[in-house]
Amino acid sequence: MTRDTTSTRHIAPLFAAGFTTAFGAHSIAAGLGSEFEALGSSLLTLGILLAVYDVAEVILKPVFGTLSDRIGAKPVILGGLVVFTIMSAMGIFANSALALGLVRLGQGAAASAFSPAASAAVARLSGPSTGQYFGRYGAWKTLGYVLGPLIGAGLIFFSGLPALFAFMAVISLAAAIWVWLKMPVLPILPKQRYTLADLARQTVQPGFLVPTMVLAASTGALGAAVGFLPLIGSKLGLNEMQSMGVVSMLAICSALVQPWIGRVNDQAWISFATGMALGLLLIIAGLVSVAIWQSFATLLLSSLLLGTGVGISTPLGFAHLASTTPDERIGRTMGSAELGRELGDAGGPILVGAVAATASVSAGLWALAAVILAITLLGILMLRLPDSPSKQGTIA
Repeated sequence: MTRDTTSTRHIAPLFAAGFTTAFGAHSIAAGLGSEFEALGSSLLTLGILLAVYDVAEVILKPVFGTLSDRIGAKPVILGGLVVFTIMSAMGIFANSALALGLVRLGQGAAASAFSPAASAAVARLSGPSTGQYFGRYGAWKTLGYVLGPLIGAGLIFFSGLPALFAFMAVISLAAAIWVWLKMPVLPILPKQRYTLADLARQTVQPGFLVPTMVLAASTGALGAAVGFLPLIGSKLGLNEMQSMGVVSMLAICSALVQPWIGRVNDQAWISFATGMALGLLLIIAGLVSVAIWQSFATLLLSSLLLGTGVGISTPLGFAHLASTTPDERIGRTMGSAELGRELGDAGGPILVGAVAATASVSAGLWALAAVILAITLLGILMLRLPDSPSKQGTIA
């Protein structure tokens, strides 16, 4: 497949866009619970405020991914970042639950535009270094995902929600300016027509479905870990610094591993099937280790295993999608794959929480580990099935 190769300085702005969408999704969660009473809200309203950003992403990411194929990635990325900046600035003045909900909805819709378009642009600009650049892109998204709640909690503690929204406005505006100045305009490619039957068939082909399941599983485990490892630490009597250390170790491991595994993938030292299995098995081991025995040592071990597993599986999933997708459909593919990630992001914590409510947190972690094991085995089986050797029309 022909790629529009360019230098790192042209791709780096996309890393900032990835950090922005991940930070925007999760930074507010840490402090919203302490602020919602001041807004006169109920627990139901709190749940809606936490979910509305992700709901917008689930609905709109495939739409904007397809749009980036039609009009180009750069206009979609720029438009999304500018709207995100405007909505964040409006959030500074949101003084009611309704206003806050509308701001979060707008932020989610904006992120739905620039997130899949940025992934598609990384795929087209990375040339033969697809794994390496997706490793870097994923590392920055993971940092935004994990560090967002920590930074958000600090900003809210010192100056309230307006400080957090001001920070989000600044980073999104900086990312927009960087993209505008440095990202090249990618040519719009001629499209191949597909019937609805073609689209349905493409969606269930192993080349798309397996990496999307891997991304959903790794993101679901990451979301559950960020939420429940500190909870376990609190029950063990750990202080906030120790709990933050557990989460920070997860983020650091993932951020360090992703660029490395991406380079390994580019040099064909590891296959997608092997890397997928290794990454997901490490995630399973991380969940099981803390489910069996809960102590500060096992929390650290769990964060190390989870961070490494997520760091292996995430760039391999995106690189596999990029390598098996025609360039003219890369936006739609990334939008659909991001939808899978969002479902995993929501489903992982929900599964652990639901089982924990009826049994225990350990049981919830065992349940999530079992689901990821099933995904691993299903993925291995599906990759053994015959797939189309041509990339024309291979992916949704």
